[in-house]
Amino acid sequence: MQQAQSTSQHTRTGGTSALFFIQIFATLGFAVLYSSLVLYATKQLGFSEAQANTMMGVFGAFNYGLHLFGGYLGGRYLSNRNLFVLGMVLQVVGCWTLSVQSNEGLYWGLAMFLTGSGLNVTCINMMLTQRFRPDDNRRESAFLWNYAGMNLGFFLGYTGAGYFQLSERYEYLFLFATLGNVIAIIISLLCWKCLADLNTPLLQATRSQFRWRMLVGLGVLVVLVPLIRQLLHHAGFTGYSVLVLGAAIFLLLCLTTLKHRPRDEQRRMAAYLILVLGSLVFWTLYQLAPMGLLLFAEHNIDLNVYGVRVAPQWIQNINTLVIVVGGPLLALLFNHLRQRGWGIDIPLQFSGALLLIGVGMLVLPVGISLAGDDGMVAFKWIVLSYLFQSLGELLLSPIGYAMIGRLAPARLQGIMMGCWMMVTGIGSVLAGKVSSLMPVNSGSSPMATNPGYNHIFNLLGWGSVAVGVGLICLVPLLRRLIRHTVSPHWQPAASVQTRQP
Repeated sequence: MQQAQSTSQHTRTGGTSALFFIQIFATLGFAVLYSSLVLYATKQLGFSEAQANTMMGVFGAFNYGLHLFGGYLGGRYLSNRNLFVLGMVLQVVGCWTLSVQSNEGLYWGLAMFLTGSGLNVTCINMMLTQRFRPDDNRRESAFLWNYAGMNLGFFLGYTGAGYFQLSERYEYLFLFATLGNVIAIIISLLCWKCLADLNTPLLQATRSQFRWRMLVGLGVLVVLVPLIRQLLHHAGFTGYSVLVLGAAIFLLLCLTTLKHRPRDEQRRMAAYLILVLGSLVFWTLYQLAPMGLLLFAEHNIDLNVYGVRVAPQWIQNINTLVIVVGGPLLALLFNHLRQRGWGIDIPLQFSGALLLIGVGMLVLPVGISLAGDDGMVAFKWIVLSYLFQSLGELLLSPIGYAMIGRLAPARLQGIMMGCWMMVTGIGSVLAGKVSSLMPVNSGSSPMATNPGYNHIFNLLGWGSVAVGVGLICLVPLLRRLIRHTVSPHWQPAASVQTRQP
């Protein structure tokens, strides 16, 4: 019996360590496309800024929206680790197709890449969250470490993307994106046993049922690629469809919550729904980074810093550095403060995130008001904006992942994790629409476009601050809803010792 528990503990601990390194390299390819797609579409393929922003909005919507389906497909048909590796293979093929540098290559490459990245991110989060009992506070630290690993991948991706962007060598840019995906596949295969699912509906299937479900899952992957390609051709219509689908899923979750029993789980699900609405505002502003904010930086920010030309993608490394350094420090700080009796919890962190990203928007009008005679805004203002945005992300995003294990009933964890991540996709579509309201830079000048940017950034900033204040007012209610009691009849399979890299 002790040997079985020791084996289970080793599998769980080894899995958390492997997932940290897998997360680093799995993120690299996505970081390249996330930070370069708008510039590639406008500079190389001749897309207008509005078309590129719409495409980027749909890109984010599919990437994050498919997370919902990924939780279902991984947990019930392919297993989370199988779906993750298959998704990474699709990303490799998709990036290679993008390197052809044609409009048709863009649509096919994005379709394959999005099918892979959209489905397999939930798999990583589900493999990680399964390694902790519902009330284990170490889950939050593990997700903060894993989130730091993700942002190391973003740092590598943004740095490489900026290097190739300066010379507009897009063929090498997309081939570089395949590197991290290949390494992630290799690590997954080397740690195959450590990544086994521990608690999913698929584990209850018989051998024949498992084979049948595998075939169905593979068939879904084959169908999704041409379907997404077709939807990308009609990005405007697809964006509106995503918004309608998101609203329908939210209403369905509301109905599920009303009918759910027992009462304590129902209350936690209600808290989840309130926090989801608040996070939508955050993610809409946050997803401006690869769209309207990227174009603002490219055209209205003085990117010559101490004689060095800064690539637009490198600005986003401000975000990655804050997350990588701040993630582990925040985990230690929270543990220290909680031991001293401070009431730092999920509702308070969400409120702080909305206030911080609001301030991140509001510093940009200050910079615009102090722009030079040519209208160019000093580089320090975009740095300050990204700093506040990154601090907000650090409060909300990794905590949001860990929140699922605390608020979601066990049998709904995959779906609710996918819904949580789908919110980011809906925010991406909304960010594309907000970006389309910003001034058109082509054929214009910073002096002409600064007033329009000033108006938009003020609206976004003050709106986010207002929602943050509203959420602060709801903190007492949310705390009552979240209050958690573990059933005395439930015991974990083994104690988990999280190994911090």
